[in-house]
Amino acid sequence: MTSNDHAPPSGPQPTRRPGSFSLEEPERMAEVRRRPQSFDEGFTVVADEEDPFITPEEMAAADAAIAQPRKRHFSFGKLALGAFTAFLSLAFWLWADQVVRDLFARADWLGYTAVMVLGIAVAALSIVVGREVYGILRLGAVQTLKADAEAATATPGPKAARALVDRLTKLLAHRPEAARGRAALAATKDEIIDGPQLIELAERELLAPLDQKARALILAASRRVSVVTAVSPRAVVDLAYVLFEVTRLVRAMADLYGGRPGTIGLLRLLRDVIAHLAVTGSIAVGDSLAQQVLGHGLAAKLSARLGEGVINGMLTARIGIAAMDLCRPLPFRSLKRPGIGDFLSDIARNDRSPT
Repeated sequence: MTSNDHAPPSGPQPTRRPGSFSLEEPERMAEVRRRPQSFDEGFTVVADEEDPFITPEEMAAADAAIAQPRKRHFSFGKLALGAFTAFLSLAFWLWADQVVRDLFARADWLGYTAVMVLGIAVAALSIVVGREVYGILRLGAVQTLKADAEAATATPGPKAARALVDRLTKLLAHRPEAARGRAALAATKDEIIDGPQLIELAERELLAPLDQKARALILAASRRVSVVTAVSPRAVVDLAYVLFEVTRLVRAMADLYGGRPGTIGLLRLLRDVIAHLAVTGSIAVGDSLAQQVLGHGLAAKLSARLGEGVINGMLTARIGIAAMDLCRPLPFRSLKRPGIGDFLSDIARNDRSPT
């Protein structure tokens, strides 16, 4: 036997076609197969409140209505207030004119001093009024931008969306958190992007860092309120501190999203937030949610004061979420809107920690 006897045959090898092999008998496969069926009986649809797979905080987050600014309508009360303010202004100027004339009659230097002091007061008052008007216009620009975003989203063309993104970039030009997003949007200036996708891109690039900071502001304020109201000895102290924290939170939220409100603008924001909570019944919802969450073995371990602190912290979070809805220049589309469930565990954990 030579070595060529074990060598593989030369030339093209025969090929075989691929085949399919059944691992079970045909009779067995026929038994396994069944025709599709429809089930008309044997199950019932339950409400979300009775669904064991939906947690209370998920229900509250889903049911929480989005806060909207109140519509400004004409009212005779505003007309009366404006007319009365104008009348008092005329009376003040008549009184000031008489005072200056009397001082000039006594001595010239007294008259010139009165004119100088009155001029300083008028200049300072003009600056204060100008800042208040600027703050109100700034808040109005944020709401107008949000309404224009809704209209631009329904338009597939990029022209309206590009103009809206430019306005949003100018509104947030002072925020260092949005610097990276501004650079990313500037890089897409020559690219062709549909309007809705461009607005979603602007939301992710510009507002995502601000949303994270807004969540941190809400959580920090809720924690402080829960701790202070849990250890304070008087209800008056609780009320005063909650009012202080809520006011500071709403102002910080407006500054974060480019609102920069003055005193009057801040009061309007607080009125819109309180009106939203009153209309949607968020206070009652927050109370019932706390009872559901705290009632499963946790209320027995916590004192009444700690439970009250958790409830106050949750209500502060509700107010922060409503302020976020009002101050955010774009509606939530590509990003998830925060709910009370996002803060509940942190607030409860903060109250259970030793102080």
